[in-house]
Amino acid sequence: MITFPNAKINLGLDVVEKRPDGYHNLETVFYPIPLHDILEITKCDDEFSFTMHNAVFEGGDNDNLVVKAYNLLAEEYKIPKVRISLYKNIPTGAGMGGGSADAAFALKMLNEIAELNLCDEKLEEYAARLGADCAFFIKNKPSYATGIGNILTPITCDLTGYYMVVVKPDVHVSTKEAYAYVNPQYPENALAEIIKRPVEEWNGLMKNDFEKSVFAKFPSIKDVKEYLYDLGAVYASMSGSGSAFFGIFKNECNIEDIKKHFPDIFCQQWKL
Repeated sequence: MITFPNAKINLGLDVVEKRPDGYHNLETVFYPIPLHDILEITKCDDEFSFTMHNAVFEGGDNDNLVVKAYNLLAEEYKIPKVRISLYKNIPTGAGMGGGSADAAFALKMLNEIAELNLCDEKLEEYAARLGADCAFFIKNKPSYATGIGNILTPITCDLTGYYMVVVKPDVHVSTKEAYAYVNPQYPENALAEIIKRPVEEWNGLMKNDFEKSVFAKFPSIKDVKEYLYDLGAVYASMSGSGSAFFGIFKNECNIEDIKKHFPDIFCQQWKL
């Protein structure tokens, strides 16, 4: 069985308060985008195996979220031995949820392979145990997220017809680094209300609170966001805790110009 886990972007992200457990409560909007990894899971008669291609994972296989997804279900259900192969296209350390998507799609595939008949709500519970934004990828629809990103409310947000450009500098931003200089506070303009406005009105109202701390650590990447606006983006932002940026455009861009301006970067464009 083969599936194609997709990335997400955060259209806006407010860090609103620090929790007693050390985590932070957020208000954000998750939006799925058509950038995909490739995940294959097949039954086997011998031992469980996991291989990953086109990326280097720091840590052992048991630290990978896909393997953790398998082990999580295997603790409670009879799961057959499988071979898992993961081909990475979604950049790591980008704030695009690639690892979380892989884990959530693995849960859905294993649910089908093992005939567990788990409902989406139960799968979301398991996904949330793997990572803060994993649960989003179970239903994989535009959502307003609160808590640590695990409390999801479906929203009507349709970017169909716009062009989206994603640019990922050759910088890896850890979540710990992103939180280092964040000052949690509730925003003056609530994200849940901003998202209802036309896209052309988001600039100046919607924001990503992680930009301040990430730009302080990596000042050069701020140029990416500014360049997307120079190209005509109606809205541009860093996604999640970075370091990927996205721009929303009314018309198609020449991404070769972006690649010339920022050599050695990941850059793709889609019509949504």
